[in-house]
Amino acid sequence: MNIAFLGLGHMGRRMAARLIEAGHELTVWNRTPGNVEIADARWADTPAAAVRSAELVFSMVRDDDASREVWLGDQGALAALPAEAVALECSTLSLPFVDELGQAFRDADRELLDAPVAGSRPQAEAGALIFFVGGSTDAFECADSALSAMAGAVHHAGPNGAGALVKLMVNALFGAQLAAVAELIGFADRSGHDAARAIKILASTPVTSPAAAGSAQAMLAGQFAPAFPIALVAKDFGLVSASGDAVDAKLPLAAACRVIYEQAAREGYADDNFTGV
Repeated sequence: MNIAFLGLGHMGRRMAARLIEAGHELTVWNRTPGNVEIADARWADTPAAAVRSAELVFSMVRDDDASREVWLGDQGALAALPAEAVALECSTLSLPFVDELGQAFRDADRELLDAPVAGSRPQAEAGALIFFVGGSTDAFECADSALSAMAGAVHHAGPNGAGALVKLMVNALFGAQLAAVAELIGFADRSGHDAARAIKILASTPVTSPAAAGSAQAMLAGQFAPAFPIALVAKDFGLVSASGDAVDAKLPLAAACRVIYEQAAREGYADDNFTGV
């Protein structure tokens, strides 16, 4: 299948490599092409140039503004997208922007899937990401085989916006758990008791998720090499807040967690892994 991939950051380059390994022909674009090497891929100078012959187009960029530029900018991909192509926006985005992007695709009579992922660099490299996909069933079926090359699981969440919603819920739940675990490790330390022993017992109970238990061990070991940096967690909580405001949902816990991660970023930990909180 002829695929275009837009955005080759830490996640995008690994996802693109999986598609090439699966036998797909890839045309790629990145804002700074000199910083990235993708073997056996064709390079394009603009998003529009990358997609002109594509059957599927993936985008994996940082935020709403970057996605808007990739799809809707002066050299954006939407205007050059072939009529039968399916676009997949895999970035973590706010619900208001996903609605805006979906409307732009409908106005252009083109198919969009919002298809963000759970997982970080190791999962992307291993082809073990979890995709949450919003969009039509026909478009989902067209993209399913390519998604499977990068995924451990693929979930069709519903119409446009449903994938983006689930992704924000996943990140908010995970971020809240980690903030709580970090706080409790500090509590145990200051109590004068053995924090590692307390966490081991806590992890054996049903109240502790496997993700929280694993992250607690990384915190205790001081393992903060970036896979999902604190700056991105703070950014995602900002997206959750903006999305909640747009639908008049009250999210006080998410707001409190946003403050915690933003404070960590301000104090010099922005590039640490989320466990650095």
